[in-house]
Amino acid sequence: MALPDDATLIEAMTSAAIAAGDVILAARRAGLTVEKKSDASPVTDADRAAEALIAARLAAIAPAVPMIGEEGVSEGRVPDLGDTFFLVDPLDGTREFVKGGNDFTVNIGVIRNGRPEIGIIYVPASAKLFGGVVGEGAWRTEVANGTPGPRRAMQVRPAPVGAIDVVASRSHRTPETDAFIRRFDVANLINRGSSLKFCAVAEGKADLYPRMGTTMQWDTAAGEAILTAAGGRVVQLDGAPLFYGRGPAAGPDAFRNPWFVAAGSVEPLPG
Repeated sequence: MALPDDATLIEAMTSAAIAAGDVILAARRAGLTVEKKSDASPVTDADRAAEALIAARLAAIAPAVPMIGEEGVSEGRVPDLGDTFFLVDPLDGTREFVKGGNDFTVNIGVIRNGRPEIGIIYVPASAKLFGGVVGEGAWRTEVANGTPGPRRAMQVRPAPVGAIDVVASRSHRTPETDAFIRRFDVANLINRGSSLKFCAVAEGKADLYPRMGTTMQWDTAAGEAILTAAGGRVVQLDGAPLFYGRGPAAGPDAFRNPWFVAAGSVEPLPG
């Protein structure tokens, strides 16, 4: 399935993410309606409205390319997938969002042949935007009045000599994650929500992000693309890369990730 050229695609993804962020902030100001999905995770009217907006924007530029969105999958809408598709989390970090925190993001990724190649992550509360194209580079910028400013290149930092900085989930820490972290000499343990953990490694503010817990492909696609473009990598605990596409399980579980580690220049798996 053909996509527009990458520059056109990135412009449309960026515009959609910013517009979705505006919808999310407006919904928060108006007062949220919060429900529970079948897996007991929260969903709000902001999640659904943002996903609908993104779906319409992406369909306008690439009508033949399917989109996998978190809320659509939770409601049973799973299109047939080819080699190329969009992966969208319209509001990553819903728990943080509902609590009134600011670590929530809009994530849009492009998957080609099972791998994330383009990622856009927008942070509505701070108007920061991160992007990356694998093989071309990653960047960050600030958004003012709906318009992104100049891009600043991002690259993972060199591996430190000695202790490393680790970023971990604010809301989803597990005993297994903590046990994995203890295998490293850690200088600082940073708590972040949503896909901002990938961004922290990509922009050189942390060295490692381990995740021994449940994530879905829409949680990680954009972040992995950005981190890879910045010189990092994401691996499963056996060293294999993550795969993106429909798995053998039914329903949302078809898009569940295995445990993984995201890293900058450090070795992600201790010997």
